[in-house]
Amino acid sequence: MNAFIEELKWRGLFSDMTPGTEEQLDKEMTKAYIGFDPTADSLHIGSLIQIKILAHFQQHGHQPIALVGGATGMIGDPSGKSAERNLLSEETLLYYVDCLKNQLSRFLEFDGEGDNKAILVNNYDWMKNFTFLDFAKNIGKHITVNYMMAKDSVKKRFSGDSGVDGMSFTEFTYQLVQGYDFLHLYRESKCTLQMGGSDQWGNITTGTELIRRIGGGKAYALTCPLITKADGTKFGKTEGGNIWLDAERTSPYQFYQYWLNTSDEDAEKYIKIFTFLQKEEIEALITEHKEAPHQRALQNKLADEITTMAHSAEELGKAKKASAILFGKSTTEDLAELDERTLLQVFEGVPQTEITKVQLEETANVTDLLSDVTNSIVFSSKGEARRMIKGGGVSINKQKVGNADDEVNFDLLQGKYLLAQKGKKNYYLISVV
Repeated sequence: MNAFIEELKWRGLFSDMTPGTEEQLDKEMTKAYIGFDPTADSLHIGSLIQIKILAHFQQHGHQPIALVGGATGMIGDPSGKSAERNLLSEETLLYYVDCLKNQLSRFLEFDGEGDNKAILVNNYDWMKNFTFLDFAKNIGKHITVNYMMAKDSVKKRFSGDSGVDGMSFTEFTYQLVQGYDFLHLYRESKCTLQMGGSDQWGNITTGTELIRRIGGGKAYALTCPLITKADGTKFGKTEGGNIWLDAERTSPYQFYQYWLNTSDEDAEKYIKIFTFLQKEEIEALITEHKEAPHQRALQNKLADEITTMAHSAEELGKAKKASAILFGKSTTEDLAELDERTLLQVFEGVPQTEITKVQLEETANVTDLLSDVTNSIVFSSKGEARRMIKGGGVSINKQKVGNADDEVNFDLLQGKYLLAQKGKKNYYLISVV
């Protein structure tokens, strides 16, 4: 078996391929592409599956092409969709394309000396000057409507199985435009393989058919399964929406937490799909996890590897420090290093209150601060505050309060916050405005 195909299979990244694909991969260095539609200014973790396939492809000596769909993004792919996508302006789409280019460069090797360095293309570059009449005459005539209607992504929409009847002509043409991308890359770059999710099979094989009918050549298709969570819900989604690769949309802390909170069943699957760890190490991790599930070895390794890959080792360190704060394993210095957004994310849901800078300056001692001044949010009375401070169970900014009459002399976190803690698990965030 071809080494690349074998790796995809044991990692759970293989669904189907056209006859002859393995032989092509064994014969020579092959060029393959995967398309990414710019529907936002960031890719999300669902895109990591396709990125990983391209990365494995490159590691096995082949040349990956990442296609950013500046043109197809204007149309919208009906595959797996129950409703038509909102169309975006050219200006917005081109901005999204630039954002996606920057993100892809973190995962694929675009530089270097090797012949198989990754290539980045934008189909808007070759579609923008293509007139409708030219496309209809030179491309459209080679694919029948019957052929296009037979695709599952189209049939489901027309039958109403996907929740809506029909689709616009715009969406209907998507598979033909994507097929032309494959033909273009075949002609211009000698690309002979397109890869993607199993829902893309119809679009990809339309491309192989165009190459056969117009280009007189042979091209191939390879797909991976669509990933779901063990509970049946969509992978990459939370109650708050998508988990994005862009740090401005999903912070490294939130990103890290998503993987850390993965179920045991999903973690065993994801460690194969989303990391570059080798088979032996993964199998050892799975064994270790099963012997002591409470240690969450799989989740910890998974979160470490993917956060480092998507962001950096430095951001992983910050995310782990932020996570440790809630479990009492951090210092005042760790707390002070958190940026405001991460601080608020870590303590999302804890009781919060506001006081003014004047109130803070006029507060006589920590007992008053943690009772009357903060509207009894931490302690209902001064007596209760004094008793717990005396027992050593109160901290401000991770600094233990030694005496009930201590002055309020704490550096504000991010210049505006105090973090009060009573006992091990009860936190309170005080905003100074």
